[in-house]
Amino acid sequence: MPSKAFTPATLPNGSTIKNRIVKAAMEENLADVPSHNGPSANLVRLYETWGRGGSGIILSGHIMLDPRSMASAGDILLSADAPVDEERWRDWIARTQAEGGQFWFQLNHPGRQIRKGAGFPAYAPSAIRVDVGKLASGMFETPVALTEEQILEIIERFAWAAKKCEDFGASGVQVHSAHGYLSSQFLSPRTNVRTDRWGGSIENRSRFLVETVKAIRAKVSAKFGVAVKINSSDFQKGGFNPEDLRYVVEKLNGLGLDFLELSGGSYEIPAMMGAEVPDQEHKKAASTKAREAYFLTTAESLDGLAEMPLLVTGGISRLSTLNTVIESTEKLRLAGVGTAIGLVPDLPNQWAEGKDPQPHLTCNTWFMPKITVPLARIAGVQWALHQLGRGSKPWPGVWPTFSLVALQLGEMRNMPKYLKWVKALEVSSKTQ
Repeated sequence: MPSKAFTPATLPNGSTIKNRIVKAAMEENLADVPSHNGPSANLVRLYETWGRGGSGIILSGHIMLDPRSMASAGDILLSADAPVDEERWRDWIARTQAEGGQFWFQLNHPGRQIRKGAGFPAYAPSAIRVDVGKLASGMFETPVALTEEQILEIIERFAWAAKKCEDFGASGVQVHSAHGYLSSQFLSPRTNVRTDRWGGSIENRSRFLVETVKAIRAKVSAKFGVAVKINSSDFQKGGFNPEDLRYVVEKLNGLGLDFLELSGGSYEIPAMMGAEVPDQEHKKAASTKAREAYFLTTAESLDGLAEMPLLVTGGISRLSTLNTVIESTEKLRLAGVGTAIGLVPDLPNQWAEGKDPQPHLTCNTWFMPKITVPLARIAGVQWALHQLGRGSKPWPGVWPTFSLVALQLGEMRNMPKYLKWVKALEVSSKTQ
């Protein structure tokens, strides 16, 4: 009997995906920065490669929504505040979907997770700075608490961008509500200490996400895909926890989601990169770690509650793990693959042929400070994506120090180019 992983499936919006494999979102830092952070030629080449690779859904790296609130100077931007080259976006989408995969855009606002250097204030639910230890916390500004008006404006930015993505020909959008970004900050009682209708109880803390999904669904057609990425847990004492998750899933039921992706962690505890979590209560079960899919146990616990399909990501690199994720329920289950497809872009095609290359980063992180190991993994993956964008082969054994330095140098090169056009845009708007 053939694996369900390679059979077509129908999403709640009525569209058919050719298989159950999702190329998970990975930050590329490949924007055409001088051209208002639109898609670059290398980015389009990267996604064209993934489009040929066989995934049923290809998720973009996170798309920023405000030119003054960028997680990185090299991130893609889609905002009414800056010029948008619509033909370039349409071409990017068409090339990615040419082989039958669906292309979805992950929409995100970083909130407080903005590195110093841009000169713009960071905004968050509450004025609580990112805490990643004494050495690295200085990389982040203490954020300014958002006003009611600003919150509603950000929700409208999500809805506007989603409608643009549909107009350009994309198959769907995903709201990023994980990994400590803005929507995730609203959900967590550690980062949201507000006393108004956006904070306090889990009902209030989930309001930003719920209203964002509603606003998007009101703008796009019923056939356009809408999804959410959410933490199974923050893996921090007093943070967003499994009980909170169950409440949010119930609130999202009936809002027209086509899938819910389960992840975990943040800049402070990067569990999504396989980092160890700090207490026994939240440690990943050994059996889960052994089969690589970090968040499968959470998915299994939600099978009787979630009305939408669940997407499980986190460390999948083997065919056996893929099959375990897909086959572990009678309901439609999707499997998200990130790093492994970043290293072997046609991995889904190879799996369908019975091959099992089991790609993984082989860079040695021994003797590195513990806090830099997840950063080194992220940098190693980004280096692989940049190689693919250049038309070259990835280097799984890239030296951690090299990839970290290369990533930082790239950010340093992008920052002045980004600031040049943003400042010019601000001057122009003030003179009109």
